[in-house]
Amino acid sequence: MPAAWEKHPAKKVQKDIEARWTQKNGKNYYGYKNHIAIDTQHKFIRRYAVTAANVHDSQRFERLLDRRNISPRVYADSAYRSDEHERRLLRKGFTSRVHHRTWKDQTLTQRQQKENRARSRIRARVEHVFGHQVKSMRQTLVRGIGLARIRTRVALANLAYNMSRLAQLRPQPA
Repeated sequence: MPAAWEKHPAKKVQKDIEARWTQKNGKNYYGYKNHIAIDTQHKFIRRYAVTAANVHDSQRFERLLDRRNISPRVYADSAYRSDEHERRLLRKGFTSRVHHRTWKDQTLTQRQQKENRARSRIRARVEHVFGHQVKSMRQTLVRGIGLARIRTRVALANLAYNMSRLAQLRPQPA
């Protein structure tokens, strides 16, 4: 925070000093991220974490693990693959279905490519949740200043999504 802002408290109130910049695929983003874990069978959001945009997804990996989930299998993209995460999953009784990752001078084998394709079918359900929030709920932007307010707004958006999903799953009376 610039020192000049100390003299102008009104200016400080209007600036979000907790939000951060990040870059993905050459495009800049400012703000926060909603990290979610879903029930792959019913597509309910089971756990979530809200962080500044610059926090890597893998930093919230362990917090999103849920022992009460229907399946002990954990599906995630290759950003979550590390030896440390694999050991944690095994130690906690989960089965890893994290995407295989390519390295600089190592390509994926045919078997790894096939496994990634199969895992993508399940993992895509997370993208469906975000797609629903963006298209149906118009959640492209969550306005607010400060992580606490954003967490509250994201929690309400996730709850609204779960309620919408429940309404889709419940049989409609004739």
